[in-house]
Amino acid sequence: MRITPIVFTALACLSMSPRRVSAQAQKAAAATVVRSPIADHEFAAVRPLFSGMRAKETVAFMDKFVRWPGNPGFDSSALHVAARLAAAGYVEQSAAKPSDRLTYRIEKYPMTTAAWEPLDATVRIAGGAGKAGAPILAFATNRNMLASNSFSTAPGGMDAELVKVDAVTPAALDAANVAGKIVVADGRIGQLFTEAVVKRGAAGVMAYAMPAYTQPEKNTHSIQFSSIGFDSSKKGWGIILSFDARRQLNAALAAGPVRLHVETKSHFVNPATELAIVAEVRGSAKPDERFVYSSHIQEPGANDDASGVGALTEAARTLAELVKTGRADPKRTITMLWGQEIRVTDRYLKQDQERLKGVRWGISLDMVGEDTQKTGGTFLIEKMPDPSALWTRGEDKHTEWGGRALEESAMTPHYFNDFLLARCLELGAATGWVVKTNPFEGGSDHTAYLNNGKPGVLFWHFTDQFYHTDGDRIEMVSSTTLQNAGTAALVSGLILASADGNKARAIIAELERAALARLEVEATLGREAIAKGGDQTKERHIIDVWSTWYVGALNSTTDIELGGSSAQTTAAITKSVAAVQARTQSLIKRLTAE
Repeated sequence: MRITPIVFTALACLSMSPRRVSAQAQKAAAATVVRSPIADHEFAAVRPLFSGMRAKETVAFMDKFVRWPGNPGFDSSALHVAARLAAAGYVEQSAAKPSDRLTYRIEKYPMTTAAWEPLDATVRIAGGAGKAGAPILAFATNRNMLASNSFSTAPGGMDAELVKVDAVTPAALDAANVAGKIVVADGRIGQLFTEAVVKRGAAGVMAYAMPAYTQPEKNTHSIQFSSIGFDSSKKGWGIILSFDARRQLNAALAAGPVRLHVETKSHFVNPATELAIVAEVRGSAKPDERFVYSSHIQEPGANDDASGVGALTEAARTLAELVKTGRADPKRTITMLWGQEIRVTDRYLKQDQERLKGVRWGISLDMVGEDTQKTGGTFLIEKMPDPSALWTRGEDKHTEWGGRALEESAMTPHYFNDFLLARCLELGAATGWVVKTNPFEGGSDHTAYLNNGKPGVLFWHFTDQFYHTDGDRIEMVSSTTLQNAGTAALVSGLILASADGNKARAIIAELERAALARLEVEATLGREAIAKGGDQTKERHIIDVWSTWYVGALNSTTDIELGGSSAQTTAAITKSVAAVQARTQSLIKRLTAE
């Protein structure tokens, strides 16, 4: 899931699909890059052990449930992860001995609201065939049809007149005299519920609002989940419509008055408890410094985000095997989080200020298992805010999820973007895995890292035609993609958890090459823009901002080497910074001369 960001809030909507690139073209591009042996040892250790099929087993288990915090499906999924951790050799923290490096704990947090679970729902046209007629919608095939927080109808359901309003406005609803009726409209179901049920006494509401990227004319039975406000006095319900259900209701209304038979069944858990799982492999040298992974349990989807949970659970098993057999010895602690999106990460970071000081890096694994031939999505690394979120041009594209231009003050110079991209491209060159990036957009656990002053990056897929719909089922998940995304994520963590001076200097050299390549790209784009009448001052400024960002990224590499940068590493940073600054001056001078 991608939740609307709370910070980096400048946002206007610029939406473009990421350009697709063939695996063959990607391999050719990767072959032109100076290869670094940074990850050879880690890839050799992880790739034979990490099983995409095992990861998919967890996805399949979770796919059975509609998972919202505190409900049985969420709890069952959390306990499934805990059981797999225990089977892999992680010791429950309360029973762990000081010598146990592999530990996990189940955290429990009282919820201030009831936890909701959908159980069943059916919509039929009443009269004629009546209740025996074929349903327009049924929970068995559309489990997103029942809006979150909907109450149950009386046993046997209810019949009521259906009225359509062309706009969700007080005037339109008043004119329709909606009290005791079922109201249907295009638009947000939450707003319709408040205006029609809460304020005007309607029996229930139905709404249609499918974004274009879900291709509703093709996926005519897809429904994106949504919610209505919890209202224990009205105890109303909301039904979300598919393209086909909307068509059927409109056709029936065009023929004359319509009465519907609606049955809904749901369950509220109150008081409810939110579960979170925290697992750790304690670092052998710097245990208070951490690489942290996040995945979120809630939502009804398989890719979103059972795939992230599955990938991280298998990464935990692989890591345990490597540590137990002596093939890996993380010097820093590797922490893994499973829970409610954003909250599980933000809570972990805020709970302990001393612990927070030691967090060095964070990856959010969200929608990482897609069968791209079916979903249409591309694997993406959503970068920490860099100048591509200021000037989105060239190969940089925002996704249809939505991105907005940030301010220069929101930039977060760091090596993490390019380091992760390099690891993914290395794996892609070997396997044919297609890897792209997108500028910062926000909305998942990576924002929690950034909001707490820590580097945070998102691994995900988009544009996904089944995003947030009940078409996001296990058949849309690829074990190969799970293996690729999980392997790249774990290899990245293993490298940084134990980086010595040689690794640090190799990463610095790699980052310098990335910086010089980006400056050349921006200079080329600048010349093209000026040739078309663009502002020369603006183009020089863009190059300068990219240069400043990469200088900051190079200077951020001081935290890679265990124990702090040695004199040799510090000298490498200084040399690379000078190279970037010199190239910047040359490119700006050339741009000015032209």
